[in-house]
Amino acid sequence: MHALSIPLLPIAGVLAVVQCVDGVWALWWRPAGLLIVSYAFQWAGHRIEGNDMGEVILLKKLLGRPFVDIAPRYRAADQACTDRAGEAQKS
Repeated sequence: MHALSIPLLPIAGVLAVVQCVDGVWALWWRPAGLLIVSYAFQWAGHRIEGNDMGEVILLKKLLGRPFVDIAPRYRAADQACTDRAGEAQKS
């Protein structure tokens, strides 16, 4: 999902600048729509993975709320790799 959503953000920014320079701001909905679609794809991807989006993590940290920065299935794999690396260093 990130492969789709992240490129849409700079495209929306460039489109907004081009429209402002050309004086075609009546089409404001195009960059706004790209921005909304981009965040919707990111949100869906993070829901599928089981973790929070970066902006949500920041807000939850500021508010002292619990957050999921790494999806549980990836955290388990990461922990297993760390455990194996620790065992290799002990040998």
